[in-house]
Amino acid sequence: MSGRRVLLTGATGFVGRAVRPALEAAGWHVRCLTRDAARARLRDPDLDWVQGDVGDAASCARALEGCDAALYLVHGIGEDAHYHQQEVRAAETFAGAAADAKVQRIVYLGGVAPAHSGGSDHLRSRLAVGEALRAGSVTTIELRASMIVGHGSLSWLIVRDLAARLPFMVLPRWLKSRTEPVAISDVVIALERALDMRAVASDWFDIPGPEILSGKAILEQTAHVMGLRRPRTVEVPLLTPRLSSQWVRFVTRAKWSVAREVVIGLAEDLLARDDRFWDRIQHPRRLTFSAAARHALDAELPDGPVPGPWGFIERLRAPKRRLT
Repeated sequence: MSGRRVLLTGATGFVGRAVRPALEAAGWHVRCLTRDAARARLRDPDLDWVQGDVGDAASCARALEGCDAALYLVHGIGEDAHYHQQEVRAAETFAGAAADAKVQRIVYLGGVAPAHSGGSDHLRSRLAVGEALRAGSVTTIELRASMIVGHGSLSWLIVRDLAARLPFMVLPRWLKSRTEPVAISDVVIALERALDMRAVASDWFDIPGPEILSGKAILEQTAHVMGLRRPRTVEVPLLTPRLSSQWVRFVTRAKWSVAREVVIGLAEDLLARDDRFWDRIQHPRRLTFSAAARHALDAELPDGPVPGPWGFIERLRAPKRRLT
């Protein structure tokens, strides 16, 4: 394995930052793709940065030169009215450049497919990107996760803020929907091992966490880990995901475009087809949601207290042990 090179797209994002040390520990030389290499070098001067965009064929060719594999961790959420088409075109461009560079493996992190509909625009876009990458000639492993639990995850930020700030909340219908949250540490293991797993053709796999939880249960467990009382809820069946995203926007730090897509994506169950991938890579034991939540909360402590009025409310509600 020594000397092998992997291109890490989305290197400055939540998952990219988490997976890079694991890749290096596994013996990969990691080349990091970013739209602003100068800024990235100021923050992390010792890393191998290359400037480019996955939608630009020339910069993809430069970035992929000499690479044996690539991790595709790029996706947008509501960036503009045409982001779905742009995402698919970018994936097609990247897949073509990877084939020209004789890359042997692409690993893509996507989202779980809803059972009965196309889901939100964001989910449809992520599934379409996976299809575009797998349609190329480079063997591609698409991993599909629902909610990823970790400090820096947008969906976790929404859950964490709601649990920390609201002792009472309405219970819209979508909070009954179920999902299988997975810890970022388990996602990192999945991504790293997918680079070397045996595969004769492109394929996709779900990577669920070990528990099936409703949105309500996720909020309750998060509050419990924080040492808070379980939030009181009142059912409001007519409160749709689109309307709910407005109060989620008000209470949490997530941008409205992000909150809207995440909440709409929870309108129905997001459950894995199976969990065979974990057995395939010999990683059957994964962190429970509560354990993953504790790690995420511990990881945010060096950032200090949350500023502003909501931060003040959090400190008022927090048990003494979490004020220090």
